[in-house]
Amino acid sequence: QVQLVESGGGLVQPGGSLRLSCAASGFTFSSYAMSWYRQAPGKERELVAIITSSGDRMDGADFVKGRFSISRDNAKSMTFLQMSSLEPDDTAVYFCKAQHFKDRWYEYWGQGTQVTVSS
Repeated sequence: QVQLVESGGGLVQPGGSLRLSCAASGFTFSSYAMSWYRQAPGKERELVAIITSSGDRMDGADFVKGRFSISRDNAKSMTFLQMSSLEPDDTAVYFCKAQHFKDRWYEYWGQGTQVTVSS
Protein backbone atom coordinates (compact mmCIF):
# COMPACT_ATOMS: atom_id res chain seq x y z
CA GLN A 1 0.00 0.00 0.00
CA VAL A 2 1.46 3.33 -1.09
CA GLN A 3 1.70 5.92 1.65
CA LEU A 4 3.14 9.41 1.88
CA VAL A 5 2.87 10.91 5.35
CA GLU A 6 3.83 14.53 5.92
CA SER A 7 4.74 15.93 9.32
CA GLY A 8 6.38 18.97 10.86
CA GLY A 9 3.77 21.60 10.17
CA GLY A 10 2.47 23.98 12.76
CA LEU A 11 2.18 27.59 13.86
CA VAL A 12 5.27 29.76 13.50
CA GLN A 13 5.91 33.47 13.78
CA PRO A 14 6.97 35.54 10.76
CA GLY A 15 10.68 35.15 10.20
CA GLY A 16 10.69 31.72 11.79
CA SER A 17 11.65 28.31 10.44
CA LEU A 18 10.08 24.90 10.04
CA ARG A 19 11.25 21.60 8.65
CA LEU A 20 8.66 19.45 6.95
CA SER A 21 9.17 15.73 6.52
CA CYS A 22 7.52 13.24 4.20
CA ALA A 23 7.83 9.53 4.93
CA ALA A 24 7.20 7.21 1.99
CA SER A 25 6.34 3.53 1.85
CA GLY A 26 4.86 1.00 -0.54
CA PHE A 27 6.89 1.90 -3.61
CA THR A 28 10.51 2.15 -4.77
CA PHE A 29 11.25 5.57 -3.32
CA SER A 30 14.65 5.95 -4.95
CA SER A 31 13.07 5.73 -8.41
CA TYR A 32 10.71 8.63 -7.86
CA ALA A 33 11.23 12.35 -8.11
CA MET A 34 9.79 14.07 -5.07
CA SER A 35 8.19 17.45 -4.81
CA TRP A 36 6.44 19.71 -2.35
CA TYR A 37 3.29 21.60 -3.24
CA ARG A 38 1.18 23.96 -1.21
CA GLN A 39 -2.39 25.16 -1.28
CA ALA A 40 -3.62 28.25 0.50
CA PRO A 41 -7.32 28.81 1.19
CA GLY A 42 -9.13 29.86 -1.97
CA LYS A 43 -6.06 29.33 -4.13
CA GLU A 44 -4.87 26.64 -6.48
CA ARG A 45 -2.27 24.13 -5.46
CA GLU A 46 1.19 25.30 -6.52
CA LEU A 47 4.59 23.71 -6.86
CA VAL A 48 7.08 24.71 -4.17
CA ALA A 49 10.15 22.60 -4.91
CA ILE A 50 11.20 19.40 -6.66
CA ILE A 51 14.15 17.04 -6.36
CA THR A 52 15.24 14.29 -8.74
CA SER A 53 15.17 10.63 -7.76
CA SER A 54 18.89 10.57 -7.04
CA GLY A 55 18.86 13.96 -5.35
CA ASP A 56 21.41 15.41 -7.75
CA ARG A 57 19.19 18.21 -9.00
CA MET A 58 16.70 20.47 -7.31
CA ASP A 59 14.57 23.35 -8.32
CA GLY A 60 12.09 25.62 -6.66
CA ALA A 61 9.52 28.27 -7.34
CA ASP A 62 10.78 31.83 -7.48
CA PHE A 63 8.87 32.76 -4.35
CA VAL A 64 10.87 30.32 -2.20
CA LYS A 65 14.36 30.62 -3.64
CA GLY A 66 16.82 31.57 -0.97
CA ARG A 67 14.35 30.65 1.78
CA PHE A 68 13.32 27.02 1.27
CA SER A 69 15.37 23.99 0.36
CA ILE A 70 14.34 20.46 -0.55
CA SER A 71 16.33 17.35 0.24
CA ARG A 72 15.88 13.60 0.46
CA ASP A 73 17.29 10.54 2.16
CA ASN A 74 16.79 7.53 -0.08
CA ALA A 75 18.06 5.15 2.59
CA LYS A 76 15.19 6.24 4.84
CA SER A 77 12.62 6.87 2.07
CA MET A 78 12.09 10.41 3.23
CA THR A 79 12.06 13.84 1.74
CA PHE A 80 12.28 17.16 3.54
CA LEU A 81 11.46 20.81 3.07
CA GLN A 82 13.51 23.20 5.16
CA MET A 83 11.72 26.52 5.37
CA SER A 84 13.19 29.71 6.78
CA SER A 85 12.30 33.41 6.78
CA LEU A 86 8.67 32.38 6.75
CA GLU A 87 6.07 34.97 5.80
CA PRO A 88 2.31 35.08 6.38
CA ASP A 89 1.84 34.38 2.63
CA ASP A 90 3.51 31.01 3.19
CA THR A 91 0.47 29.91 5.18
CA ALA A 92 -0.95 26.87 3.40
CA VAL A 93 -1.38 23.14 3.51
CA TYR A 94 1.84 21.56 2.27
CA PHE A 95 1.74 18.31 0.35
CA CYS A 96 4.46 15.97 -0.81
CA LYS A 97 4.18 14.18 -4.11
CA ALA A 98 6.05 11.27 -5.66
CA GLN A 99 6.24 10.92 -9.43
CA HIS A 100 7.80 8.47 -11.83
CA PHE A 101 7.44 7.81 -15.54
CA LYS A 102 7.61 4.30 -16.96
CA ASP A 103 5.21 3.81 -19.89
CA ARG A 104 2.88 6.13 -17.97
CA TRP A 105 3.03 8.56 -15.09
CA TYR A 106 2.81 7.20 -11.57
CA GLU A 107 1.91 9.88 -9.04
CA TYR A 108 1.19 9.64 -5.32
CA TRP A 109 0.17 12.38 -2.91
CA GLY A 110 0.31 12.74 0.83
CA GLN A 111 -2.56 14.06 2.93
CA GLY A 112 -0.86 17.37 3.69
CA THR A 113 0.36 19.23 6.75
CA GLN A 114 -0.81 22.68 7.79
CA VAL A 115 1.70 25.51 8.06
CA THR A 116 0.46 28.74 9.59
CA VAL A 117 2.67 31.81 9.77
CA SER A 118 1.24 34.38 12.13
CA SER A 119 2.20 36.58 15.02
